[in-house]
Amino acid sequence: MRKKLLRHARRIRVVAYQETLFDAQEHLWTLLGSFGGIALVGLLSQYVLTLTDTPLLVGSFGASSVLIYGVINSPLAQPRNLLGGHVISALIGVSVHQLVPHELWLASALAVSLSIVGMQITKTLHPPGGATALIANIGSPQLKALGYWYVLVPVFVGALLLLLVALLVNNLPATRTYPANKHWYKIWRRRY
Repeated sequence: MRKKLLRHARRIRVVAYQETLFDAQEHLWTLLGSFGGIALVGLLSQYVLTLTDTPLLVGSFGASSVLIYGVINSPLAQPRNLLGGHVISALIGVSVHQLVPHELWLASALAVSLSIVGMQITKTLHPPGGATALIANIGSPQLKALGYWYVLVPVFVGALLLLLVALLVNNLPATRTYPANKHWYKIWRRRY
């Protein structure tokens, strides 16, 4: 019994040591990617879309940045999940808001729950998608007024910009490759 406990203690120390290693180069690429992605979306929102009065920055893009720049090998961070999760969740969020506009608690709960199930069914699970659906219901009056345009701008366009930056920054160093499946865009020939 004592040997077994010692063996487990050694494993825990090794795992804890490996998890706490500081890799400055990895952190630098994460910093550059997340800064570049959010900055690009923010700059376009501030200087290009000010004429249309349409915001491009959505709160859930911060969480997406954690995944696509910080945990690039996660299945939840892959392009299909990023784009599909946000778009499906935005569609569901706007639809729920259209059907239940005056009961915020009910619309919010339905939007988040249905978006999770929708992402599971389509195999596009992306946790920030739940926030995208919620934002469609609790967002500003300006954002709610967009209706289904919310799906296109800011959600799809913003997620696409984040993806383009991720494809560039995550493939510059030799130590990083993104996405895990280089043929992710070939939806007609899915490889699981």
